[in-house]
Amino acid sequence: MTRDQAATLIGERFGIAQVEGDSATIVVTVPVEQWTPFALFAKDTLGCRFFNFSTAVDWKEQGLEVVVRVDNVDARFGLLMKTRLGPGVSACPSLVPVYRGANWMERECYDMFGIRFEGHPDLRRILLGDDWEGHPLLKSYAVDTPHPPYR
Repeated sequence: MTRDQAATLIGERFGIAQVEGDSATIVVTVPVEQWTPFALFAKDTLGCRFFNFSTAVDWKEQGLEVVVRVDNVDARFGLLMKTRLGPGVSACPSLVPVYRGANWMERECYDMFGIRFEGHPDLRRILLGDDWEGHPLLKSYAVDTPHPPYR
């Protein structure tokens, strides 16, 4: 499968008219309710079986955005999947049932951004102590407030 064939299949299956990206990467924004079905499609149909990374972006008033990259190593293209959670929303379906490699990275997003990945098998802090208050990568996080020392 080529990158262009994958982009065509995405448009046909999910009705996404605009598929962006360069010659080696497809960038797709999907609604949060299609997050898990789209990840299953990416893995099973597009052959994107390598879970590369997961992160998030805090767009302040527009809300949080979850960003995941998966790759089809054989066909040499990547898929950058994004979903916007919306203002005041901090819950997203977990991709651990689809990609085991999402486990620790979703825990990191929970720790740093406060995103609750629904269905995650062990959602707890991974970088900061259990007594740490807040989520340091949120733009609303006060950096001048004293926090417990890192242990």
